[in-house]
Amino acid sequence: MPLEPGNAAPLFSLPGAGGETISLESLRGHKIVLYFYPKDDTSGCTLEAQNFNAQSDAFAAAGAKVIGVSPDSVKSHDKFRAKYGLSFPLASDEAKSMLENYGVWVEKSMYGRKYMGVERTTLLIDREGRIARVWNKVKVPGHVEEVLAAAQALA
Repeated sequence: MPLEPGNAAPLFSLPGAGGETISLESLRGHKIVLYFYPKDDTSGCTLEAQNFNAQSDAFAAAGAKVIGVSPDSVKSHDKFRAKYGLSFPLASDEAKSMLENYGVWVEKSMYGRKYMGVERTTLLIDREGRIARVWNKVKVPGHVEEVLAAAQALA
């Protein structure tokens, strides 16, 4: 069942880059931009991360915390953050349980081959832990600006 605005965001607790633990409960009281991406250090995912990073001050001014989530390992996230100077946390869901709970671990197809992977998706979660907005099948150009505008407009 797809998540929709008004739904409670499923709880999660995941290991993050730099040895931190990232949980929805610890972020309560903040707006959260939770973005799901397929793989560290690939062209689209790198551009998306760089775009979020470039707007990190604006997201902070809007009271929003940005968190990236992928099935990559913490070690991979550490290297990705260091390589591109990313200032926001990256959570690792190697077990894919959180990705499944959020409905972003889906069957994909490329060149006729079917496989499981992350559908690029972003959620804006309000201060009470409710989903305020969902962007499915995200195209990277212009996306971060749209998410930022929504975060700024959210009370």
